[in-house]
Amino acid sequence: QVQLVESGGGLVQAGGSLRLSCTVSDSTFSINDMGWDRQAPGKQRELVADISSGGTTNYGDSVKGRFTISRDNAKKTVYLQMNSLKPEDTAVYYCKMVRAYSGIVSRGQGTQVTVSS
Repeated sequence: QVQLVESGGGLVQAGGSLRLSCTVSDSTFSINDMGWDRQAPGKQRELVADISSGGTTNYGDSVKGRFTISRDNAKKTVYLQMNSLKPEDTAVYYCKMVRAYSGIVSRGQGTQVTVSS
């Protein structure tokens, strides 16, 4: 069973930065699309960013210009660089993998990001 292990969350002041990492235990990493979602208390899960197997990126409107998603296929890791953080970015961030051909989605256990004002 595939495992997605997130790291890098924590507490940061508004205007600060964090870098999330997600390492995947799957040999097919490079052909799968990857991404990050987040869920704040009492709110629905929302898209943060996606990156295709070919490197095409897509961002949620609330993070455009502040967050950057990237991937390192050799390390089977996807990153989320978060700059200019705002209190409304506070949420649990989940790494996701969309398996090629089947479209099956797997997610990690989540990492908490808290931005204080």
